[in-house]
Amino acid sequence: MRAVIAAVVLAGGDSTRMGSPKALLPAPDGQLFVVRIVRAFADAGIRTMAVVTGSAHEAIVEALEAAFPDRPGMALRNPDPSRGQLSSLWTGMDAVVHEDTEALLVTLVDVPMVSAATVSAVIEAWRRARAPIVRPAVGARHGHPVLFDRSLFAELREAPLDGGAKTVVRRHEARILHVVPPDEGCLHDVDTPEDYEALRG
Repeated sequence: MRAVIAAVVLAGGDSTRMGSPKALLPAPDGQLFVVRIVRAFADAGIRTMAVVTGSAHEAIVEALEAAFPDRPGMALRNPDPSRGQLSSLWTGMDAVVHEDTEALLVTLVDVPMVSAATVSAVIEAWRRARAPIVRPAVGARHGHPVLFDRSLFAELREAPLDGGAKTVVRRHEARILHVVPPDEGCLHDVDTPEDYEALRG
């Protein structure tokens, strides 16, 4: 029986540096960031997903329902995104983590070019090694998604809001399994208009 793996896309930030919601920006192929990421997870075989939103909730819901009419209810609003990224992760975990969930993939909407091949590579590496954390990396550069084994779910839920999931990642740094991705899309983080122009260029 295949392990049950869920995914959370964190899209609850206000995108203050970008000036408009990153989730709704078109990637170079024309797909909106959030749509492209969800499609990559779906193409890698992930059936259980949550996109955690904030102030742009309605627009993100509309975009997802247009792109994935067979997957209603994916978008969940973080009631208070100002508490930080970890609070959005908790919102997503509440929706997708169940007794039979064995691993959780987490990615930021800031990383729109992650491919289904990279998601699959991360999953397959975890299936072989059952490491507590698996993430794509090229040299010293780490990308998304980050996979957390179920053995860390409680730690994620108990992590301090000001430290976020990075607290858990640092605690288990020596045991992280790094996977060389088939492409470098997972490394391109878009935070500013300059980053976006570089991506489009």
